[in-house]
Amino acid sequence: MRINCSNRTSLKGRSMKAAILIQRWYRRYVARLEMRRRYTWNIFQSIEYAGEQDHHDSSHVLFPPDLISHLLDSVVDPLTEEVRQLKYEQIVVSESYSGPRLSFPLSVTDTNALLSAFKEEQTLHGKYVLQLLYETKKFLKQMPNVIYLSTSYAKEITICGDLHGSLDDLLLIFYKNGLPSAENPYMFNGDFVDRGKKSTEIIIILFAFLLLYPDHMHLNRGNHEDHIMNLRYGFTKEVMQKYKTHGREILQLLQDVFSLLPLATVIDNKVLIVHGGISDKTDLDFLSTVERHKVKSALRLPKRTMIYKYKKMLVNYELFHIVIICLIQVVDILWSDPKNQNGCSLNSFRGGGCYFGPDVTQALLQKHDLCLLIRSHECKQEGYELCHNGQVITIFSASNYYEEGSNRGAYIKLGPELVPRFFQYQVSRSTRKLTLHQRVRVAEGSALRALKEKLYAQRSELMAAFQQYDIDNTGRISTSEWAQVVESVLRLDLPWRTLRPRLARLSADGNVEYESCFEDISPGEPIPPVTPNLAETLYRYRTDLEIIFNIIDKDHSGQISIEEFRQTWKLFTSHLGVAVNDQTIDDMARSIDFNKDGSIDFNEFLEAFRVVHKLDVKEQQQG
Repeated sequence: MRINCSNRTSLKGRSMKAAILIQRWYRRYVARLEMRRRYTWNIFQSIEYAGEQDHHDSSHVLFPPDLISHLLDSVVDPLTEEVRQLKYEQIVVSESYSGPRLSFPLSVTDTNALLSAFKEEQTLHGKYVLQLLYETKKFLKQMPNVIYLSTSYAKEITICGDLHGSLDDLLLIFYKNGLPSAENPYMFNGDFVDRGKKSTEIIIILFAFLLLYPDHMHLNRGNHEDHIMNLRYGFTKEVMQKYKTHGREILQLLQDVFSLLPLATVIDNKVLIVHGGISDKTDLDFLSTVERHKVKSALRLPKRTMIYKYKKMLVNYELFHIVIICLIQVVDILWSDPKNQNGCSLNSFRGGGCYFGPDVTQALLQKHDLCLLIRSHECKQEGYELCHNGQVITIFSASNYYEEGSNRGAYIKLGPELVPRFFQYQVSRSTRKLTLHQRVRVAEGSALRALKEKLYAQRSELMAAFQQYDIDNTGRISTSEWAQVVESVLRLDLPWRTLRPRLARLSADGNVEYESCFEDISPGEPIPPVTPNLAETLYRYRTDLEIIFNIIDKDHSGQISIEEFRQTWKLFTSHLGVAVNDQTIDDMARSIDFNKDGSIDFNEFLEAFRVVHKLDVKEQQQG
């Protein structure tokens, strides 16, 4: 009997030890997954912000006003509003068109028809898009810069953050929370467009509900409601591809509509909602006086300002100073991010706006007798985040923003008691069937591929810096030296030591074989006249080149003339200091004019300058 008891005690002890070991293993396993999830997130965010910074830096030199005006600047139109309206009405819609046919003023039937059509992948005819934008512009002209709302007329208002062209997220919000109506008011906090492929559908739906329920549907401007941002991040291209006949006119009208969107919303005189944030210079009273319609883009000065700057600087210095202050206020509202440290500093990571600390938030809230700041602008893993002792809330509504499964989306419901309630969701197709480990692996793989492309695009600079440490030409340097070089060239503020095993190989002596950084990536098949150095330049500035070509290629046919190709290259090389002589440009032009008709298929040209991930190719072959 004693033996049995002893055996039971021994067995129980072993079971406890096994349970403790399993528990420890599981905790370490979860901790490792969390570490991988965090650095994956840091990679995505750092690359995103670096891209925005590059766009800020290049927008003034690479895209001067005369180039932008080639496609986008509005032409002085002598037509009266009545004649313009009649012009849109007279656009003929063919009988073969099977999509919605809108009539103004809009009804619930129209918004329902739009939702049904977009679920079926239909495109709204250009006539109705122009009419919708025209009516939206008329309505927004009457709106102030700062909208004041009250929850006393409704139980709760729903506040949504960035959507970035993700129609699935918008439809899921409406499914879970109900459609906008007098009983169910909404506030969308900017960044409706870019990145996603359904930006056009999103603005059509939002503007339609704005016209249908003007007192219960509210929109703030985001930093992506900006035609120069749209050139880089996809919305311009999307519009031109979907509306080849009316695309240019739609884009010009959108410039006006975007610039007329309100800049801020205040609920019950207590809650401030802006897209980006604030600075120590933000003043809501001054913001209310800004002529927002003149700020077509926060990335360049209005034309009139340029005239003052170059022709009448001394005479109109005070006026010029006021315009600059107005522009800075708008940029701060659209671009700024909160930080944990006190103070206000330049947001050098994004290249626009500022970082504002808890003291800046506290000062603004006290000045205007507010209690809460709600903003968007930053993707958060859980769809929302609180900071500054709960006085700042970030809300982001585009789930899977970086990669399938990378983040949740969220929205806020705010009632008369002004206590925010958060609702999370995630549009899911494939990730629902994946385990946590598999989801992390998929996102991590995508992030590392993007990071390796950044390394490859800067290969020459990196190799030169590596070799400064490698005096004996061994091909190896220490991990510390490797991490220092990569950060100094890429400036992404990432944990390079942690990432090193995924990016570069160690030699037997424990040093980094630095050329192994580039082993997993190979170039496509460049055009014959292109030298390796020029090919690398093309990889690096591929996006900027695509933007310029999209401006020149008005109908987005993918075809431009050889002369336009030469002009583009001269602009590109002069502003970026890339040494390419005229003969090389002519040789490139002739080599890609395959049918010798004097035009170039630019999309095919760009395909030659995509990098190829060898591991992806291997997996595809095995598949």
